[in-house]
Amino acid sequence: MKERRLFIFVEGNDDERFFSRIVKPLFAEEYASVEIIMFACMKSEKVCRFVRGITEMGHDFILCADIDQERNVRAKKIVLNDRYCLFENNHIVIIIKEIESWYLAGLDDRTQNKLGIRQFRNTNHITKEIFNSMIPRHYTSRIAFMGDILALFSLPVAREKNRSFHYFCQKFHLLPEKG
Repeated sequence: MKERRLFIFVEGNDDERFFSRIVKPLFAEEYASVEIIMFACMKSEKVCRFVRGITEMGHDFILCADIDQERNVRAKKIVLNDRYCLFENNHIVIIIKEIESWYLAGLDDRTQNKLGIRQFRNTNHITKEIFNSMIPRHYTSRIAFMGDILALFSLPVAREKNRSFHYFCQKFHLLPEKG
C-alpha cells in the first residue's frame, strides 16, 4: 500500500516558518510525511515539473501564495495556474493579505497585551509593512517576534480573526467548526 505524502508550496522564509510550526502538525496524522517547499525562488518550469511529479506519484500538494497586487482571489489563482501549470484551483490557497496577517490572527486580546501590540478584531488588512510597524522596540529581531507569536498562537482564535485562514482550515478540515 502506497502512503500518501503532502507537499505544501510556500513563498518565503516567513511562510515556511509559519507552516512548519502551525500547519504541518495539523496534517501529520493524515499523511506519511508533510514537506514544506519554498517555491518563489524556483523557476516556474521547475515548479511545473515538481507538481506534475507529485501528481503522477499519487501524492497531494497545496500551493499557498499572498494575494499581492491582484484585485481578487480568482485573479491571483489564474496567475498561479498559468505560471505553475496547476490546471486546478482546488490546490491553491490565497493568503489575504500576507502571511503576517495569519501570524497575528492567532493572538487573542490577552496575548496581544502580553506582547505589547495593539488589539484588533481581524487581521484581513495586515500587510508586511503594518506588521513590521507593530513590532515592539524591545525585540532585537523580527524573527524573534515571530517566534514568540508562534509560541502563543491559538488556532481557534486565528480561524475567527482571519478570513483566508478560516477558509484554509475549513477547506482542509483542520479544525472542527464551533457547534
